[in-house]
Order: sequence, then structure tokens, then C-alpha cells
Amino acid sequence: MGNIKVLLAEKDLSELSALRDIFVKYGHETNIAVDGLTALEKITSEHYDLIISVLELPKISGIDLLQRVKEMNRSTPIILTSANARVNEAVSAMKLGAYDFILKPLTFEMIEIIISKISNDAGVKEASGNGNRFSIITNNSEMKNLMLDAKRIADSMASVFIHGASGTGKELFARYIHNNSKRKDKPFVAVNCSALPESLLESELFGHEKGSFTGAITRKKGKFEIADHGTILLDEISEMDISLQSKLLRVIQEKEIDRVGGTAPIPMDVRIIATTNRDIKKQINDGKFREDLFYRLNVIPLHLPLLSERKDDIPLLANYFIEKYNKLDNRNVKGLTPEIIDFLMEMPWKGNVRELENAIERAVLMGRGDFIDDKSLFTNERRLGAGKPSNTIISTVPLKEMEKTAIFYALNQTNGNRTHAADLLGISVRTLRNKLNEYRKKMEGE
Repeated sequence: MGNIKVLLAEKDLSELSALRDIFVKYGHETNIAVDGLTALEKITSEHYDLIISVLELPKISGIDLLQRVKEMNRSTPIILTSANARVNEAVSAMKLGAYDFILKPLTFEMIEIIISKISNDAGVKEASGNGNRFSIITNNSEMKNLMLDAKRIADSMASVFIHGASGTGKELFARYIHNNSKRKDKPFVAVNCSALPESLLESELFGHEKGSFTGAITRKKGKFEIADHGTILLDEISEMDISLQSKLLRVIQEKEIDRVGGTAPIPMDVRIIATTNRDIKKQINDGKFREDLFYRLNVIPLHLPLLSERKDDIPLLANYFIEKYNKLDNRNVKGLTPEIIDFLMEMPWKGNVRELENAIERAVLMGRGDFIDDKSLFTNERRLGAGKPSNTIISTVPLKEMEKTAIFYALNQTNGNRTHAADLLGISVRTLRNKLNEYRKKMEGE
């Protein structure tokens, strides 16, 4: 991941020091501020790729700092954090243009996700060049045919609908289409339709005018405006609320958007790529997805195979990830033993390429020898020989506790990504969000 410049604003010196150490570990230039006024002075005089600020800053609060930065027309992503914020404060922060709002403590895993996402966003221009930042690694004939199809339609204006399970590389294919089109030097903007509450998604997509709702203190461009003359990726579009789908349909038909609170439509020249990991025909039959919108998006359908359907790529991908994490983590793992390669080929890989990458990253970090072995590759229950019949008696626990354990295990396995965790659990992101809110309220009441 590319290096970024970070400003950390936090009144607690011990937390500030711990956060700074993590960012520095990744090789990012990191400045600090212990109050809002100092933070604002630094932002005014220097450029930052990311600002992380606690809500309860002295002199100028985190919310005030966010407002000041937005008034300066800075596009720097700002993440607000707090140990005891209320839901309405988080919603207000998002409406004001915060990149994210995260409850403390910021775990090591959360920070990894933040760094990766910010680095990817900063690397969009790099991705449009000739580098291999977003390369599709394959020797599989089906995948190669899909890449030929993607390249063949890249220069058209036709909407593309990419179907595939989580971890199969849907966003990679979307970027591949963009990078092979005449729009490659224009913006590529990805929107995770499941990551934002319904109340914020419309403003995020189409923007809003100053004063259009409580907290809208400045005009904000939406993702469609930012992507003008480029490509917009509507990731996991099947999670979009049905009422917003009708507005998106109008955008596609009329090639113009209406800001929330706006008085006149704004013409748009945007190539739309949508993705889903759901059975979209079932979503339509269940009344959760508009059939007319589906036909508008599904002009060019691409269906990505499961990793278990392209097993010939597993050794190639595994070695690619070993090389990647050797460089990132300053390791010198030489490769895989033949026994481990055979084992990898037999694994079901329900999380697909993403699960394989996570396993290899863990093995590179945890391994002690020159070659990856099963001890470093998997947790105890999944080592070589695991899965054989067992006489172990599982103790009975309340169903609610089992449910909660399963949810937090899935979040841990997916590095906190709610979309991928929901997919592993077989539930919607909305259901997962409701469950987490339920747990949070119970903890607050204790």
C-alpha cells in the first residue's frame, strides 16, 4: 500500500502515542496535535491524506474541526472517533462529510483497514497507469476469457453488472474495465452501498445543498459528481433501499442527478458498474430489487467464478501473496511445501481469494522457517488432518450467546468488514447492523 501523510488529533497522550506508533510502523508520515486549534493550524499550513480526530478535542471540538476543514474546501478524509458518542452525533458527523465515525478503542485491525482503504483511494491515479497495483492474477482459462470480454466492452458506455461471491474480485474487475477504457485518466469512484445507513446514502451518491437538512452547513458534491467523465462502482447494489433504486433508475435514464435540496438537475457523464454477491433474480422476486433497474444495469453481465472453480490459480495466487507480504512486512518466506500446496488445493475457500490472501498473510507473519507450514497457515482446528470425526462433546450454551459469538467471529475473520461478515453468516448487512446496535445498547445499559 502506498505511503500517506496522517494527522492524529487526540487529547489523551498515551492513546496518541500508541496510534502514532502504528502508523509509523507502516511507513506513513505522521503528525500529531493535542487540541483542535493546533490541529487546524497544521491542516491550514500542510496537506494531509488522512485526519483522525477524537470528538472531544479541547479548544476546537472534532465536529468543529470537521466543519472548518469542509469550509476550506479540503477533500482530505476525516475520521472522527469517540469512546462514548451517541448515535445522533455519529449521524451528524457523517452528514457533515466525515469519512467515517469509529467508536473507540481503535484496534490494530481497524487501523489496518483504514490505512488500506485510504491508500487505495489515494492510489486511484496510480491504478489508471501501467502499474500492477490492481492486477488480476490468473492462468485460468475462464478468467482469461472474462478479462477479454471486459477489455472488449471497456470503451463502451454500457452499464456492467458483475455477479460473484464475496472475495472473488468484483472490484478488481471493475477497475480493470475502467483502466482499459478511454476514461482511465478520469476518476474511478467506488461506493459501498451497504456501508452507509439509508438516510445518508442518497446524499452520498447525489450530494446536497447547504441547508437541505439539519447539519448540512455547506454544499456537498455526491459521488456521481466526483466521478463525472469517469466511472462509478456501485458495490453490493442489492443492499440499496428500494426507494433509492427508483432515483438511481432516473439518473441512468436521464443522465442527470438532483442534489438533495437542489432546484435544478445536473448533467452527468458517468460509466456505471454495479456488483452484487446475492441472487439478484431472487431479490427481484422477493420485491427487494427493481426489475427495471436490473435490466438497465445488466446490459453487460459478468459472472466471476468461485476460487474452488479455478483451483489451478491457487498456487499462483499463494506465491503472489507471499511475495506481496514479504515486501510489506519485511519477511523472507521462500514459498510453500508440496504438502501445503496439495492441502490448499483441497480447501473449500468459502471466502474465495480474500480468504486465501488472509491465510497467506497470517502465515508469512507467523511462520518461523523458510517455508510455510500448516502451523502458521491455519488456526488449530483447520490444520492438516483436522476435520476428522471427533468424539468431543460440545457444551450447551444459550442460543443468543452462540449467535453473538458467531457474529464476532465472522467480523474477526473478515477484519471488521460488515459486508463480508454478513455474507459469511448468510444474513443481510442490515440485520448484522441491527444485531451490533442491540449488543451496543445492552452494554450501555449495564
